[in-house]
Amino acid sequence: MTYLEQIAKITGQLPLEVLLDINQRIGDWLASGGKEDDPYIQQQLRFAEGFLESNSKTE
Repeated sequence: MTYLEQIAKITGQLPLEVLLDINQRIGDWLASGGKEDDPYIQQQLRFAEGFLESNSKTE
């Protein structure tokens, strides 16, 4: 499963503002010549997973 597929799998759990931020960052990355399997995309996945993990601890 690609990093983008993994992000897509958890989008329903993320708040809209986080999703928009990740989408903008990935869109900018791809527009500048980056590839879908670059470490930067993995970094965005880790951010999303970290966000979910930190919010699950506070609830």
